[in-house]
Amino acid sequence: MRIAIGSDHAGFELKEILRDYLRELGHEVTDLGTDGRDPIDYPDIAPEVARELMTGRVTRGVLICGSGVGVSVAANKFPGVRAGLCHDAYSARQGVEHDDMNVLVLGARVVGTGVARDLAGTYISAKFTNEARHVQRLRKVRAIETGENR
Repeated sequence: MRIAIGSDHAGFELKEILRDYLRELGHEVTDLGTDGRDPIDYPDIAPEVARELMTGRVTRGVLICGSGVGVSVAANKFPGVRAGLCHDAYSARQGVEHDDMNVLVLGARVVGTGVARDLAGTYISAKFTNEARHVQRLRKVRAIETGENR
């Protein structure tokens, strides 16, 4: 699978760990930064991952900041991006299976390295069910996104 990963400075260390972990699992991972601990604003990183998804260069994304909230808010501003902040394996799996979540968002100051690895592995291995009820719900989400349902 082709995966884009990015973080702000607060998520830098966890990004490095997850990037290497996902590569160990055999995935092609594009690291979009940041490249160190120097302060960088999360709204500068989230669009990078979102654009990779929108162009089809990757099929999934991972974003990390201190709490996960900031990059989640920023990423979800982009059409077709369904970013979900997860702290548990159920949400990481169900977010993909039911909601076709395509960006896993993590808070580096919230989850530890072991949990983050578990969440990333669960997220990457999950597949959208394509059940009619989930497809219908996604149509409604797209209608909101395009302004048809405002």
